Amino acid sequence: MSHLAWASASSIAAAVGNGELDASHVIDQALARITLRNPVLNAFTAVTAERARARATVKLSGPLAGVPFAVKNLFDVAGLPTLAGSKINRERPPATADATLVARLEVAGAILVGALNMGEYAYDFTGENSHDGPSRNPHDSTRMTGGSSGGAGGAVAGGLVPIALGSDTNGSIRVPSSFCGIFGLKPTYGRLSRVGSFPFVSSLDHLGPFARNTTDLALAYDAMTGADLLDPVCVERTDPPVSATLTAGIGGLRIASAGGYFRAGAQPEVLTAFDKVAAALGALRQIEIPEAARARAAAYVVTTSEGAALHLQRLRTRARDFDPDVRDRLIAGAMVPAAWVTQAQKFRRWYRDAVLRLFEDVDAILAPATPCAAPEVGQKTFVLNGQEVPLRPNIGIYTQPISFIGLPVVAVPVPQPNGLPVAVQIIAAPWREDVALRIAYDLEARGVVRAPQPPE
Repeated sequence: MSHLAWASASSIAAAVGNGELDASHVIDQALARITLRNPVLNAFTAVTAERARARATVKLSGPLAGVPFAVKNLFDVAGLPTLAGSKINRERPPATADATLVARLEVAGAILVGALNMGEYAYDFTGENSHDGPSRNPHDSTRMTGGSSGGAGGAVAGGLVPIALGSDTNGSIRVPSSFCGIFGLKPTYGRLSRVGSFPFVSSLDHLGPFARNTTDLALAYDAMTGADLLDPVCVERTDPPVSATLTAGIGGLRIASAGGYFRAGAQPEVLTAFDKVAAALGALRQIEIPEAARARAAAYVVTTSEGAALHLQRLRTRARDFDPDVRDRLIAGAMVPAAWVTQAQKFRRWYRDAVLRLFEDVDAILAPATPCAAPEVGQKTFVLNGQEVPLRPNIGIYTQPISFIGLPVVAVPVPQPNGLPVAVQIIAAPWREDVALRIAYDLEARGVVRAPQPPE
């Protein structure tokens, strides 16, 4: 079993494609692995075993032929209610069709094996769910996976699936990537279709993949790109597949490191990992991303107000069925003055223009993904800038200013010799996922970053 638990998606697809490996064998091993490890990791909320076994008997082809994958339970999966981590959504009828990205991965030959645990309504950075229990970190089951795509992070890092899909509104792909030590991609806003996913904040929501290496991340991303007329922000572009350019090297790329706000508050192990990646890339130039702290504050205003508007009727009629922490933040959002929201959106336009000007002079910017390694499950506070502060709202201090303006980011894991992994963000200009992935591939090829295999 172990030889397939840690096999890459690309190697599985190659073996299935040339007949060396039977897809049914791959799926049987994946399902057995889930049965063995999920009671500890609590990554899955539903396992689609019958569907997966049936699909594995079909002749499969494509870049992901026979590859098991799973999705955060805010993606529609035909036959399952779309939970979005909530108690209330359990009363919804089952979805009648798969989300667009689920369907596109299956067109590429992949096989869905289940739906994954997440923070309620995606309003979470911890991976803890009051209804389904917390996702647990494969590197230390007493630690958080990060959220809100916590089950996705745990499933990939724990060898249950080589690829998973999550969502990222304020950091919910990049935070689990950091805490679990895997690769994650938050694409440009509007790049991937969101049709068939339960929303959180429409003007900030992104969907994207997790994997244990850059090649698999790129294969999954390529399989999902393309316009979708049912998503009004999903664009039509003719960019070439990123998988074809991974090995192009980083010669000529101008890479800088974010300073100031993006170094303040980071714990020593985070700065060590960050500086290691920057040194490996020769990113000696340090630049300031202007008004990043204000961008984070504005992101909070937009998030909480839009989220509250989406859930207002549920808050009025089913308040006791929410996770209390989520409920209270949404109620607070419902009371945010309209003038604040207007001001936040005005600032957002200014901030986007200011950051885009930086990309006239650089091709990528490095920044830490989280201020710390994975905290303990149930931990409520941590030390930031020498002060004890609430943990849950402050894990995303380095991710929120980036997703606020929809930039593409690859999170790359940096193993720690005597501790838990953390990740570094590789931030690129809009629509330049290829640049961020080329840099990630170069770092991985040189052994600077990698997804460490956790103990069993």
